[in-house]
Amino acid sequence: MTAPSAVTVIGEALIDLVPGTDERTFVAAPGGSPYNVAIGLARLGVATSLMARLADNAFGRILRERAAAEGVNLAYAPLASEPTTLAVVSLDAQAQASYDFYTNGTADWQWTAAEAGRAPAGSAILHFGSIASWTAPGDLHILGLAGRMRDRGDVLVSYDPNVRPRLLAGPGSGRAAVERGVRLAHIVKASVEDVTWLYPDYTAPEAARLWLRLGATVVIVTGGASGADVFMGNGPALHRPAPAVTVADTVGAGDAFTAGLLASLSWHGLQSPELLGRCQPADLADIVDDAVTAAALACERPGADPPGLAEFTSRRRS
Repeated sequence: MTAPSAVTVIGEALIDLVPGTDERTFVAAPGGSPYNVAIGLARLGVATSLMARLADNAFGRILRERAAAEGVNLAYAPLASEPTTLAVVSLDAQAQASYDFYTNGTADWQWTAAEAGRAPAGSAILHFGSIASWTAPGDLHILGLAGRMRDRGDVLVSYDPNVRPRLLAGPGSGRAAVERGVRLAHIVKASVEDVTWLYPDYTAPEAARLWLRLGATVVIVTGGASGADVFMGNGPALHRPAPAVTVADTVGAGDAFTAGLLASLSWHGLQSPELLGRCQPADLADIVDDAVTAAALACERPGADPPGLAEFTSRRRS
């Protein structure tokens, strides 16, 4: 593996209230898709900066202290006066997670132009997405940063819409919001649940091809235990299977997938738009296999707990 390049992640950092030992107890766990991606990247040895508005309260300090302990650079994470966003997690009989969000007036959506304009200049990859990328008023500043990075031509822009139907008015408004992000990204990753909700009249391949026409170079649709499908503008679709694992829960699995994907792009030396556009299918298959492995490891334990580099390497070798 070559030395990983720097990655910047921008978006929300919130507290997941995860079910405890009985129905009346919850455990406060750091979370939020962009936050989890940054932690996952740092654990895989990638130099990572997190741009998240971290509240000046008890929950905000938990988020900041945990990220710093993981080695994430927080020099570009503003100290926010607003409270921390909360997400109450529910698990069904198959350990699939759902969320109820408490978002009114919280820190994650109050980005300013000055805050978003302080992104690290040297990052090779920018990852954005999830709730902060389509929640006003801060979404315009996050999209503005993504647009500036795409226009530079030397930064690989990654996007995960991470759709939360309860926070969107319906599939129509969801499509409009998500397609703004797709137009700015080189690589788009979404779950099959995201795609099905956004495009009820499309198959997943049809939606992926639409996103390619909107400007993406690579689109990846994840399907949990069924693996992932990869779509490129210059080649046939690829399917990468997922290994059989004993699932504790799926909290953070998609974020571990994204972290593994971006780390592997860096390890393969494909951390630029030009190089991604010339990527051979065999190399892209290896990269997505790395992402699937990271997600599988995260599913084997409860909560958003992405793998470290030693554990990941051992699993990939086996």
